[in-house]
Amino acid sequence: MTWEEYALERHVLVVFPHPDDETFGCGGTLALFAKSGVPITYVCGTLGQMGRNMGKPFFANRESLPKIREAELEEACKAIGIQHLIKLGLRDKTIEFEDPEPLINKIGEILREVRPSLVLTHYPGYAVHPDHNALGELTIKALSRLSPQERPTVYAHAFARDCQDIIGPPDIVNDISAVADVKFAAILAHRSQSQVFLPRNASGQVKEPSKNFYSQRLQQESFWTYHFS
Repeated sequence: MTWEEYALERHVLVVFPHPDDETFGCGGTLALFAKSGVPITYVCGTLGQMGRNMGKPFFANRESLPKIREAELEEACKAIGIQHLIKLGLRDKTIEFEDPEPLINKIGEILREVRPSLVLTHYPGYAVHPDHNALGELTIKALSRLSPQERPTVYAHAFARDCQDIIGPPDIVNDISAVADVKFAAILAHRSQSQVFLPRNASGQVKEPSKNFYSQRLQQESFWTYHFS
């Protein structure tokens, strides 16, 4: 996408289940929208309270993790340029067991209020984590209840090992190298999660080899345009 194409969007709505999903999967793309002046609303399903990563070395426990991840989320959103954050308050790792209708209705309400021209969510069935697949499916169901005329474009994020064998190659591949530093700042903001693969030295600085190891994710991000049957 060119800068002009980013600026064409009226409003971008992002629907993911966990703090850090907005960063690791599409932080660069969102940063490019923000730099183009496009408003972004992030609907975050949970506070990641059941996450396994609690810093390295540990600085969180099961009781403190939700508050820590909430603060990390807000810092990452600020780094990326996400202006509006909606927290659904769901329980981590249980979205697939929620009564679907209230959540579909809630997402529908947000869609009608925000009126996005573009929605980013997980591709149901191809996003590895049960929460990713469940909230992606609920979002698609909410979108499917809109008329084709009012339905926004949907960029679905997929990263299951065999996803390209089944759904084909992604049709959206964004060069995010111009905002690599922005995405990296957001990754560092999610400290409890990123320290596992980006260890820091005694002064708190990321060790350069670790940053290079992660550099591929700082160059491009891929999505599939979701087609409603």
